[in-house]
Amino acid sequence: MGFSLSPLAQQNFYRLEAFETIGSTNAVALERALAGDPGKLWIVSKQQESGRGRRGRAWATSHGNLAASLLLTGAFDLKAAATLGFVAGLALADALDAVCPSTVFSVGLDGAGNHGPTSAPLRVELKWPNDLLAGGAKLAGILLESTQLEANRFAIVIGIGVNVVAYPDDVPYPATSLARLGADCNAETLFLALSDAWQENSWVWNEGRGLAEIRKRWLARAAGLGSEVAVRVDGAVLRGIFETIDEDCRFVIRDSEGERIKIAAGDVHFGAVASARAE
Repeated sequence: MGFSLSPLAQQNFYRLEAFETIGSTNAVALERALAGDPGKLWIVSKQQESGRGRRGRAWATSHGNLAASLLLTGAFDLKAAATLGFVAGLALADALDAVCPSTVFSVGLDGAGNHGPTSAPLRVELKWPNDLLAGGAKLAGILLESTQLEANRFAIVIGIGVNVVAYPDDVPYPATSLARLGADCNAETLFLALSDAWQENSWVWNEGRGLAEIRKRWLARAAGLGSEVAVRVDGAVLRGIFETIDEDCRFVIRDSEGERIKIAAGDVHFGAVASARAE
């Protein structure tokens, strides 16, 4: 089975370029934009060799994982376009709900305290600003990049990487994959569902006019809501309780003195142990 777009995506004039292996799907999407591509183009691959994450971090993937980037072009309001990462997170969560089993199996303690197979609901959570977690471990990441085009137009690239068959073990945070969680799903099947779910969530977003509904849906899946967090911002660490995201999708915490702090960009760590690691 190869990569393909859902009928809904095709009906709405999305296009697809698929690769077995690629350097970076985001880089290729930006190249297409600068060469005059009109947008609504998905670049996908089962292996990415020189991708990048937030803050320029390297992001390579094993063969069989999903690397997908969506190129959009137009006269965007960049403030609104910056919230497309939240749309992408919801779309990916919806796609995972559609194609993955409702339960995952692992070896652990059962209700009687005995070791053996146990099952638990697969709950995909959204971690601000751009990660998806399963069982508290990173399953996927999202990266937005942009470049200016002629005539006051912009290219927005939404990069999505999912650990389908493997996950990195050399990262300073817990990570997981769909295969480890017991999900019987491949990159092609997941992308098919993602291309469909993207269109549905993009309609809700409606060029930013539906952001209030996107925010509401995102908060319903938010990881760590109401818990202790530490956020690294420009070398400083801010601590408090994760209260909400505001109408602009900024991260809002309440510190020990009761002050609400709004954060536009930063690295979030959950819980007391994670807070210590943020130092």
